[in-house]
Amino acid sequence: GITAFHHLQADAATKSIPVIAVTASATKQEREEILAAGFDGLEVKPIKLNEFLKKVREVLNGRTTASDKSREA
Repeated sequence: GITAFHHLQADAATKSIPVIAVTASATKQEREEILAAGFDGLEVKPIKLNEFLKKVREVLNGRTTASDKSREA
C-alpha cells in the first residue's frame, strides 16, 4: 500500500493521479500513518459503496481537505 503509493508519487507519469487507500486496518495509528503518507483519501473495509463513490467524486473534484482527512482518522 504505502510503498506502492510512494512509487506512484516518485514517477512523473503517475504523480498527479489521486489515490484513495482502502484498508482493513482499523487502528487509529495505522490510519494516521496512511494519511500522513499523503493519500488523497482513506476508506476502511468493509466499504459502503455509496460512501466510497462519494469519496471518489470528492477526490476527483479536488474537494477533499485536510479536515476531511483528519476526520477519517
